Amino acid sequence: MKLVECPRDAMQGLTDFIKTEDKVRYINQLLKVGFDTIDFGSFVSPKAIPQMRDTAEVLAKLEWEQSSSKLLAIVANTRGAAEAAELEGIKYLGFPLSISETFQQRNTNKSIAEALSSLEEIQNICVAKNKKLVSYISMGFGNPYNDPYAPELVVQFADILKTLGSDVISLADTVGSAEPQTINDLYASLSRHARGVEFGIHLHSTPQAAQSKIAAAYQAGCRRFDGALRGFGGCPMAKDDLVGNLATETIVMYLGSQEVPLTIDSHAFAEAMKIADEIFPKH
Repeated sequence: MKLVECPRDAMQGLTDFIKTEDKVRYINQLLKVGFDTIDFGSFVSPKAIPQMRDTAEVLAKLEWEQSSSKLLAIVANTRGAAEAAELEGIKYLGFPLSISETFQQRNTNKSIAEALSSLEEIQNICVAKNKKLVSYISMGFGNPYNDPYAPELVVQFADILKTLGSDVISLADTVGSAEPQTINDLYASLSRHARGVEFGIHLHSTPQAAQSKIAAAYQAGCRRFDGALRGFGGCPMAKDDLVGNLATETIVMYLGSQEVPLTIDSHAFAEAMKIADEIFPKH
């Protein structure tokens, strides 16, 4: 079982800048917990995501060498990928590929065709620099723009990503609208169809629906979950303050109920929750 903690996703949409030293303190604590991967920052335009403008500075102060967790950074183009790939400590480069043409333009200022071209170049960078590529299929359960969508389209995108050489494909419910049965059916279909690729899931949800969504993905065979402590973050396009990331503590609680063995240090986890409550704005 792989748990991916996503402080980057939790922080990136916040208007008020979280101080670099607070990010370092928080992520260094997360590195003690026992997560498989920490999605810690992004190498994108500071104009687009001002909150992440200090990612390289944060990385320089992280105690990653003392941790079993791997670091993941999000990139949106080859420039960002090239910058991230030069930095020791980063294992994964993550790229958001959207099924929605509208969202791809809004998220990376590219068409889907341009994004696929960039993705191929990013994969080449990963191979050259000994990094691994995580490709996210965003808007994987539909979109609010009336752009074309069908489960078969998701499978086609997964095929393309597999062909391009993605090490991990993560299915993302960007607006948090997917029902548990839909999550179960689509994840199971993908994992059967594109064997040989590690699949994960990145869901957004209201707190009330989170456990049923986690259960649906787990029962479909998912063994890689993205989450964020307290469920912070999510997509502002959901237009709902209650739609955030899956709360990591809810994922851990559900997996515990299924007697899934986890390498989580409970003391370090509790301390990370405490720091999260200190640095994230109260709602």
